Amino acid sequence: MTPLDRQLGLRLLNLHQLIYERSGGLIGHRLGHVKMLLLRTRGRKSGERRTAALLYLQDGGRYVVVGSQGGSDTPPAWVLNLEADPEVEVQVGTRAFAARARVASPAERRRLWPRFTSLWPDYQRYQSQTNHTIPLVILEPAG
Repeated sequence: MTPLDRQLGLRLLNLHQLIYERSGGLIGHRLGHVKMLLLRTRGRKSGERRTAALLYLQDGGRYVVVGSQGGSDTPPAWVLNLEADPEVEVQVGTRAFAARARVASPAERRRLWPRFTSLWPDYQRYQSQTNHTIPLVILEPAG
């Protein structure tokens, strides 16, 4: 992937997130063959609310997302934010709810990782590009 490809991809993802948010979730839940959610965390330094649009899988009543940062050796800011404050808000389509975030255990990751790579094969390439294990984050609805 060239720097231009990466920049274009980030701009498209930002546009997608903007449409998802502005439509109240009426547009943006599905993106091609994948489903996206909005994850709202609190900035660990600023204390401000931050939103990330992320591909997800359901695992029972839980939602699972990938902290890949495109194969970077540094995790995405939202992973660092939830490590500081695991209480998050999740929006799936038009439905928003409180949740608690945690990194999947090694056993959970072994079970769930193949589901992600079959849905989005680039995740396997991202994992091969980095020296750390890309975390899977489990979002458990509150209540």
